[in-house]
Amino acid sequence: MAFCRRDPNLSRDIQVFVKPAGQACNLGCHYCYYSGKAVLPPEGAPLLMDDGLLEAYIFQHIAASTDEIIRFSWHGGEPTLAGLDFFRRAMDLQQRYKPAGRTIRNGLQTNGVLLDDAWGRFLAEAEFSVGLSVDGPAGFHDRHRRFRNGRPTHDRALRGFEILKRHGVATDILCVVHADNAGHPAEVYGFFKSIGAAFISFLPLVERMAEAAGGVSPESVSASAWGTFLRAVFDEWLAGDIGRVKVQIFEEAARTAFGQEHSLCLFRPVCGGIPVVERNGDFYPCDHFVRPELRLGNIRETALADLIDSPAQQAFGRAKTETLPRVCRACPVLAMCNGECPKNRFLKSPGGETGLNYLCAGYLDFFSHCRPFVEAVAAEWRNRNPNAPASAAASAGRAGAKSGSPRIPGRRNKKP
Repeated sequence: MAFCRRDPNLSRDIQVFVKPAGQACNLGCHYCYYSGKAVLPPEGAPLLMDDGLLEAYIFQHIAASTDEIIRFSWHGGEPTLAGLDFFRRAMDLQQRYKPAGRTIRNGLQTNGVLLDDAWGRFLAEAEFSVGLSVDGPAGFHDRHRRFRNGRPTHDRALRGFEILKRHGVATDILCVVHADNAGHPAEVYGFFKSIGAAFISFLPLVERMAEAAGGVSPESVSASAWGTFLRAVFDEWLAGDIGRVKVQIFEEAARTAFGQEHSLCLFRPVCGGIPVVERNGDFYPCDHFVRPELRLGNIRETALADLIDSPAQQAFGRAKTETLPRVCRACPVLAMCNGECPKNRFLKSPGGETGLNYLCAGYLDFFSHCRPFVEAVAAEWRNRNPNAPASAAASAGRAGAKSGSPRIPGRRNKKP
């Protein structure tokens, strides 16, 4: 394959969720948004991405990437089902096609139950960062995260976490906040501190169910509970954990005070920057919108860069801003939220407009609560650097948000 020279004037801000094993998973989590909902491959299709397609994808991903650091994000389903040999081949291909002077970083999102020391050594040697799904103490985690035969998974997930720690693999805990654990923020956050988690992302569970009360499943977190949960964790973090624990949504809130663009797509004004490549090469605009009518092509037939730049993908991203209700446009914390994820925007505003986020009240509560602190931090930085230009403040925000963070798996980590 002939490699294309990178155009220094082109900026393509992308991150692709590639699913080498598709939606296949060894767990039967009750809230999985792929189970029974995503597009199934044709009958007889291979269970894993084949070697030829893997090579084509890696080549095309590198060619499409315009940043100095080329980031790969391996997702699922459960990507470790692809096996170590698959990932070793992927690393070899990355090195084969890596342009001189550029750096490649890899992230993996996993439930952790298949991890062993062989995986730990590989992930450490290849300098992976890992997102590990744990919903807090066993009672909350095992309520929804079980093997397909019904057995609990908490012990296996924690064993995976210990393996990652032992091998020095940067690990971000991803905790789904649902109706069962939302009322226990101190217990959930305290548990993560007790196991030595230094990086935590809290992900709200919102399962749309039109026939149910409130339009969501009973397991979904309510907007008010979501806001209360975040406020409680923030207050505990503020009291004693600044510099010790990084909580992703707190970092995102701080970006606005430094004039920095959000790193998480759900808080950006425009989305579409994290498309999906399935194990058969199919391309979709987002992992929450893997639907037959939204299939935009296949990388065997159309170059990945062309699919990313396609009018359909760009229109998908712009729709987030274009459909934002007026009440959101006038919101005092708009810069922190930007309407959040389009998948959750199914309520009507007080004025009768469609597109209000189900979690709106919770985000308004939390961002209003933390904004004084965020603004005080930015003011203190400006006082200490009175002659620094605004661009330097943004750089300081980037440095503070990224320092020590392992969140290469995603500007938006995987959500339920």
